[in-house]
Formats: sequence, structure tokens, C-alpha cells
Amino acid sequence: MLKPIKTEAQYEIVLERLYELIQTDISAESEEEAEFEILTLLVKEYERQRHPIGPPHPIEAIKFRLDQLGMKESDLNKILGNRSRKSDILSGRRKLSLSMIRKLHNSLNIPAEALISSY
Repeated sequence: MLKPIKTEAQYEIVLERLYELIQTDISAESEEEAEFEILTLLVKEYERQRHPIGPPHPIEAIKFRLDQLGMKESDLNKILGNRSRKSDILSGRRKLSLSMIRKLHNSLNIPAEALISSY
């Protein structure tokens, strides 16, 4: 019987069962597929409550997104303005302004929540 995960021991058991299901060839519309989907939702909710992941550091979010897009740090010059501003931001000597946050959000599609964190 499926039920909410309330302890770390239950969490580990559910993870083991998910691993078993992943190792099999699950047929669409089967009981195993339904079980897999439900267990995945239970794990996601447990992890959201017990193991929350905080937002990334704003500078790390920018660097990660640049890497994802295959861009270089120098490409930030076009977004943020001059080269010294980009260098100051990436080195931590200067904080992101609201207009910079908007530009980064709009041009690189970085969630604003990741950019507004204090650092």
C-alpha cells in the first residue's frame, strides 16, 4: 500500500523500490508505471520538505547559465555594459543592481529569484 513518506528509513525503502522499477522495462499504462509515478511524487514531496535546496549564489547562477548557453564571460559586456562592470560583478566587488537583474533575467532567462539573493 502506498502512503506518504514520513521517515528517512521509509525514504530509503522507496528509493530502493524506485531503483528496482528503473531497472525493469516498464510497460506504458501498467501497474508498475503507475507505482513509479506515485513513488516519484512521494519522493519529490519528501525531499521538498526535508531536504530543500536553496537558491544558488547569484554569481554562480550567472556563470552556470553562461556555460549552459556556450557563452563566455566576455559576452556579459553586451548585457551589462562595459568590461569593468562585468569584472566587478563577477569578482564580487560590485552587487547586481535591479536593472542588471532585469537584463540578465531577460537576456539569459535566469530566474530573478536566483539573482536577487543576498551575497
